[in-house]
Amino acid sequence: MDSNEQWRRDLEGWVAEGRMGGATFSQLRRKDGGIPAKTVIRPVELRGALHYQFQYYADNKVTHENVPQAEAAGRMADWLEAHYRQALIRTDDADVQVLFSKKGKAAVLRKPSSQPQAKQEAALSHNRQKQRVVREGEAAPFLVELGIMTKDGQVVAKKQDKFRQINRFLEMVEDVLPHLPADREITIVDFGCGKSYLTFALYHLLAVKRGHCISVVGLDLKADVIAFCSRLAEKLGYDRLRFQVGDIADYKDRSEVDMVVTLHACDTATDAALAKAVEWGASVVLSVPCCQHELFRQVANETMKPLLSHGLLKERFSALATDAIRAQLLEVLGYRTQLLEFIDPEHTPKNMLIRAVKTGASRADAAAKWQEYAAFRNMLQVSPYLERALEDKLRLAVGDVK
Repeated sequence: MDSNEQWRRDLEGWVAEGRMGGATFSQLRRKDGGIPAKTVIRPVELRGALHYQFQYYADNKVTHENVPQAEAAGRMADWLEAHYRQALIRTDDADVQVLFSKKGKAAVLRKPSSQPQAKQEAALSHNRQKQRVVREGEAAPFLVELGIMTKDGQVVAKKQDKFRQINRFLEMVEDVLPHLPADREITIVDFGCGKSYLTFALYHLLAVKRGHCISVVGLDLKADVIAFCSRLAEKLGYDRLRFQVGDIADYKDRSEVDMVVTLHACDTATDAALAKAVEWGASVVLSVPCCQHELFRQVANETMKPLLSHGLLKERFSALATDAIRAQLLEVLGYRTQLLEFIDPEHTPKNMLIRAVKTGASRADAAAKWQEYAAFRNMLQVSPYLERALEDKLRLAVGDVK
């Protein structure tokens, strides 16, 4: 086995066994590709599961992305081989240096670990008590105004669930920051914003804490809610956040948007928002669907009759199938999608979040994903709104969409 293959095998083992304490990638292969000058990786525990946090250092800014353990080794190896000439990887028992020649051949040097296992475990244990993005004890003005915090920064007892939800959402936003533009204004649209707890939280994170130049629009059908949110934005001095009354399907004020957020938009309103996101070429989509009735009325399959003959089971299955269809169509159109638990199901059954980042897809990959989608759709005998809304885009991606 050559050295290039060996270090990848070793890396996979260290990550799979949870024995990698961290890594630093440096010395860019090329300096004109917009790649961060340095990437630092460390283990973190999120919601009881091991992840690896990628910290990207570029243009005096640091952004980060949390990657699940199962995906981390492959991401590390591909990222390193594509962009860097040197890596220092810390494991339980060794510090491993990987050096690449100009021809891409790897040389691997090992020496006893400079960070014993006990210290690594202590660091990870410390991270388990991870500071939330919005911390209790530090009053955030928008949370005080929305009645979630007191003026001294204490979370109101009855608002603990909402406080956790806000932090969970912001963690998900932080994960996708590397996919948003760093050299210009970031444009964001929040469809069905409601009272806008999360819209204000998003602005607080990106504009107030991170100092990004952003422009955010919150859209909702309820005029009284929009009036309340507009007054609050003005009071807080959030001058790049505005709210307006409007319907998702009819919104035409922007021709390009970087991030689309849609939380609890009912039934096909979620699909309308996703279609808008694709039309705009949005880099990031965060969507928490609400009630899903369209497929419930359509789905039919004799083989699945034992399941579909029970209303409750049919309802749950239809909701899952709807989100699977949404995710697959986004994949066809060049998005990497994840279906994530937004908040604990004990607080609400509507706890699925679709997170999609635009990565692009070859025509062959798009065609393969389309075939998977079409087989699934045909088995259920359904005609999803989202497919119809995206028909032109799908035809460009894969050709015949029948």
